[in-house]
Amino acid sequence: MLNGPSRSKAIAVFCGARAGVRAHYLHVAREFGAALARRGAGLVYGAAGVGIMGAVAGAVTTAGGTVTGVIPHHLYEREKPELASGNIYVVGSMHERKALMYDLSMGFAVLPGGLGTLDELMEVATWNQLQIHEKPIVLLNQAGFFDPLITMLDHVVAEGFLTQEERAAIRVTADIDDALDWLGLPVTPAPLEESLAGLEPAQPVV
Repeated sequence: MLNGPSRSKAIAVFCGARAGVRAHYLHVAREFGAALARRGAGLVYGAAGVGIMGAVAGAVTTAGGTVTGVIPHHLYEREKPELASGNIYVVGSMHERKALMYDLSMGFAVLPGGLGTLDELMEVATWNQLQIHEKPIVLLNQAGFFDPLITMLDHVVAEGFLTQEERAAIRVTADIDDALDWLGLPVTPAPLEESLAGLEPAQPVV
């Protein structure tokens, strides 16, 4: 097991390594990161030191939370992990990156991002559908960023390719506290000793 956050107290955040065109996206990322740390949960993320990823991780660190980043070798230079917060683990491929992030996390929050963010969202939703895991998924839909995606998901249901139950597994909210509630994080966090119980030291995955 990694020397990082407990599986029972870590949330994976899928989001962009770019900042986007609206300053609001970075603001929301920082607010979400600070709120996550206040709930006593660790962050698992893609280890970029820039964009939305960098903003959310920096906010968790500033608020005293635990941060674990996972990045494949080929993105190491591009996404500037030397600027990233937390313990960074370098893996061999995107597949290994995603599998490790999923394994370390009790749930998934999705903030603005591009193709990689959408890929991660669809994969964890598919894993829920196939019962590979059963973990909550939340889209933090501030400023209507995910409105077109939500419309598409509803269209897939209407066309008979997704059930209402499967669609409902992807929670949508604009409220940060509501998102954290849905992810199963108590308002009053457990003591640090309890949340880190059972961890074993390990070397980074390479």
